[in-house]
Amino acid sequence: MVSYINILFYGVGGLVVAGMALLVAFQEKLVYVPVLPGLTKSYSINPSRLRLTYEDVWLSSSDGVRLHAWFIKLFPDSRGPTILFFQENAGNIAHRLEMVRIMLDKLQCNVFMLSYRGYGASEGYPSQQGIIKDAQAALDHLSQRSDIDTSRIVVFGRSLGGAVGAVLTRNNPDKVAGLILENTFTSILDMAGVLLPFLKWVIGGSGSKGPKLLNFVVRSPWSTIDVVGEIKQPILFLSGLQDEMVPSSHMQMLYAKAATRNNQCLFVEFPNGMHMDTWLTGGDQYWRTVQQFLEKHAPEKNEDRTSQNGNARKSPL
Repeated sequence: MVSYINILFYGVGGLVVAGMALLVAFQEKLVYVPVLPGLTKSYSINPSRLRLTYEDVWLSSSDGVRLHAWFIKLFPDSRGPTILFFQENAGNIAHRLEMVRIMLDKLQCNVFMLSYRGYGASEGYPSQQGIIKDAQAALDHLSQRSDIDTSRIVVFGRSLGGAVGAVLTRNNPDKVAGLILENTFTSILDMAGVLLPFLKWVIGGSGSKGPKLLNFVVRSPWSTIDVVGEIKQPILFLSGLQDEMVPSSHMQMLYAKAATRNNQCLFVEFPNGMHMDTWLTGGDQYWRTVQQFLEKHAPEKNEDRTSQNGNARKSPL
């Protein structure tokens, strides 16, 4: 009997040790995936391929990493809202262009797409603290532009991008008008137990039960659940209920945490939405929801309306 107990004990211990070793060695490859299998790191297309007018933007993060971004404007003198878009973990910004093309058409906005360090044409290697610096560099750039209405900057993050956007929004209450989160996780600590179920006994976020003895080995915890409770700006939560990557319960927990301190939170579910396609399966309801959020929390200034009306009256037509 003792020998069987020993075998069981060592077997379970071996699994935990193996899981910890895998997590330590490969965690960045799970959290950050700049290159999709079978593809290259370079951009497969650029915005002009979809007949979008864009600007190549090169930034320098505060630690000196050179970053690349695309700034896509609805039209040259557009004063509409500007969405600072943060993508999911896999692939690069070129893989989001079809969604962005529809976003410009439906929302009549500008879109700034940042390549995190190590993604696309950006230099460096991804890490949580590094990407936080990258996001800040992107926002600082937008805040200094004279060709947009800087009071109408809204952060939009999907999955990993939601974690990035939440930190940026919390840190910049005077520069960000609102935050949109789509299919975002509570934390990487909680996602470890989703990806490798036996790890949930030793790794977990602030809301999990029991001692989490191995949390210290996670280098990019991205604890969004702790961040959203500190955000003062309006937040729109977009949740695909068929999400096959991040359990939809994560979005519900994020909303519950934020709404306890922020009465400007809205949670909207999309029954057929999966992790990457909620914007597509959500149809008109999806875009109408986002549009109404922008109209309410990043509205057009009265003087802009007056100017446009005045120009219309002066028109020879």
